[in-house]
Amino acid sequence: MGYILALDQGTTSSRGIVFGPDMRIVATAQEEFPQHYPASGWVEHDPSDLWASTAATARAAIEKAGLKAKDIAAIGITNQRETTLVWDRKTGKPIHNAIVWQDRRTADFCAKLRADGHEDMITRRTGLLVDPYFSATKLKYILDVVDGARDRARKGELAFGTVDSWLIWNLTGGRSHVTDATNAARTMLYDIHKGRWSQTICDLFDIPQAMLPQVHDCAANFGHTRADLFGHEIPILGVAGDQQAATIGQACFQPGMVKSTYGTGCFVVLNTGDTPVASTNKLLTTIAYQLDGKPTYALEGSIFIAGAVVQWLRDGIKVIRAAPETQGLAETADPSQDLILVPAFVGLGAPYWAPQARGAIFGMTRNSGPAEFARAALESVGYQTRDLLEAMQADWTRDAAEPSLRVDGGMAANDYAMQFLSDIIGAPVDRPQVLETTALGAAWLAGMRAGVWPDMDAFAKVWAVDRQFTPQMDAGDRDTRYARWGRAVNAVLAV
Repeated sequence: MGYILALDQGTTSSRGIVFGPDMRIVATAQEEFPQHYPASGWVEHDPSDLWASTAATARAAIEKAGLKAKDIAAIGITNQRETTLVWDRKTGKPIHNAIVWQDRRTADFCAKLRADGHEDMITRRTGLLVDPYFSATKLKYILDVVDGARDRARKGELAFGTVDSWLIWNLTGGRSHVTDATNAARTMLYDIHKGRWSQTICDLFDIPQAMLPQVHDCAANFGHTRADLFGHEIPILGVAGDQQAATIGQACFQPGMVKSTYGTGCFVVLNTGDTPVASTNKLLTTIAYQLDGKPTYALEGSIFIAGAVVQWLRDGIKVIRAAPETQGLAETADPSQDLILVPAFVGLGAPYWAPQARGAIFGMTRNSGPAEFARAALESVGYQTRDLLEAMQADWTRDAAEPSLRVDGGMAANDYAMQFLSDIIGAPVDRPQVLETTALGAAWLAGMRAGVWPDMDAFAKVWAVDRQFTPQMDAGDRDTRYARWGRAVNAVLAV
């Protein structure tokens, strides 16, 4: 009974991963689903795609592992955060497509909130900046545009949830309308200091609290799956938003430890312990995880475009056929060309928070080709990471628990990208043996809660480095390159 099923519902695909009693991966199943772009800067998902792909990959992973549902001790869920869904409590049918975290349609409303002087109050309570990224303005939009939705919400007929809540609702047959503290902390409706939904903010957005889910610890009883789904009821015992799950999976349990995850976006999280640190550099104060009713806080910087810049090379301008090609191309790029790509395709995240900014490439010549574009794309992720780390160093006055940066996510497998990252930040970069740290974090929460996996201290001792990248770049070259990046960003912000 030491087998744990992790459900990792991401922005572009859903995965089911079975971990064995030794916490190693036994089987994996993955399924991509369509992205919908109704207008410029708008991004949506069909909620049925999120659920169907999750259920299908869960079944496939269990089957690939040669197991039955009764062999699974518990389920852990991790999910794309901030993505917003509203559904009918009676029928379970969504009243609107899911509005994805990348969506910028509420930028004008956010600007009005700031102009009206509401941002300080919201930041004090939630730790977040006013931005379309978070769930609250997306939820308000749905209630505004769907006929009768707000009245129905007031009557308790509608349910709001981030993706974890939507999956749990479907997994349990509508018996559980719940979320965990890490996902709640990303809605811009949750008071991270008092540990409850903020009535003040709900009133400001005209969002009825009757539609909000109950908030649990990350390791808790979230309900049991319907018996007909997998052939046997399975308890759901762990939930964390993807970046918090990665923080857990990287065993960043000590204040000062930092991890960076490279998926569709890039997210750097610094554990600040039991102290919520208010940022003066436009970083977010959030909950890293909550266990036994006690929150552990973090500073977080979010980059909207990381792995997505490689998808753009593949699907947008079609200079590659597959993501792994970027490493070989970057290594063969003309060293005399120094392209700078600012991938502000959906605006710039931390530490700029410029939702209206758009991407640009600087330094092109007639000889600039796929190799130079690939190199610039990979290097853009390193530059953006340095932006975040410098902001964190300004906010966090204590020494880091360790000098290295722990990395994970799909792009962490790219040696060129990781070496450049180490070069541009001037510090070691540690790639772990288990790159699936997001799923591992969710699995550990469930396995620990089920009593079949080790406690926090024992889990931290299992973490191991696969490869450490150390800085090879001359310090002067590093500073020159980073200064060019800064000028490029300023040019994008000025447009």
